[in-house]
Amino acid sequence: MPVTFLILLVSTLGIISVTYYFSIERINSQSEALKVSTAQQDFLSLDNVILSTLGQPGSSATFDLADSGGLINVQPTNNTLAINISDNSSIDATVFNASVGQVSYDLPFSGSIETGLYLEGDSQTITNQSGSSPSQLFLTNGVQGPVILLQYRPTVTYATAGLENDHAVTDIRIYLVNLNSSDPIALQGALPLQISCASTQVTTETYQVSNQFENLEISSQLNGAQGAISVPIQSGPQGSIINIETVISNISIERWIS
Repeated sequence: MPVTFLILLVSTLGIISVTYYFSIERINSQSEALKVSTAQQDFLSLDNVILSTLGQPGSSATFDLADSGGLINVQPTNNTLAINISDNSSIDATVFNASVGQVSYDLPFSGSIETGLYLEGDSQTITNQSGSSPSQLFLTNGVQGPVILLQYRPTVTYATAGLENDHAVTDIRIYLVNLNSSDPIALQGALPLQISCASTQVTTETYQVSNQFENLEISSQLNGAQGAISVPIQSGPQGSIINIETVISNISIERWIS
């Protein structure tokens, strides 16, 4: 009897230990998943707040970033954006080439995170689609593990504007979001932020060409990735006039202290 009892006791303790181990693992996994989900929702909300201030100098809003167990990085001087235009003939110019900043969040380790997933926007580094978001909010691999990354791509609009001295006029506008005015931040824990539109800059370049062509390519290189769109160009009896207007919203992200 004592031997049988001892065997039963050891077996029972073994079952309890295994059950306890898997229960703890499941709880930890659920906790990590909840933290990741919270961080994703927070960054979606942060993106919405930033977008709400675009083109409105002096406007501001506050936002409380929750503690999801990770590290937020506001990097105002990172992330180079270069924009070039070309008609494969007489026009070949760079209209913008500078850092535009980005915001990232180093997530606590979780084996269930699917990197490459876009929470907002897509992989295109430039867009001219109506209703398309300038935001690129996605999950990627960082040095220490998975990272939520928020950056902004150029958005292009265009319209024909009649004739000027027998040249068909096309107006092209390129909208940019620049985070250079932000404070560099690298902190863990809950963080109150203030987001504001510091200023809006507008620059215009005009190109006059006599040759007949149908499209102008606008290419964008953002954070090492490349993309391009094609803008249709009208030609008059004497050629075309193309006005390129670049509109930059300078956004500031700062730690907010009430």
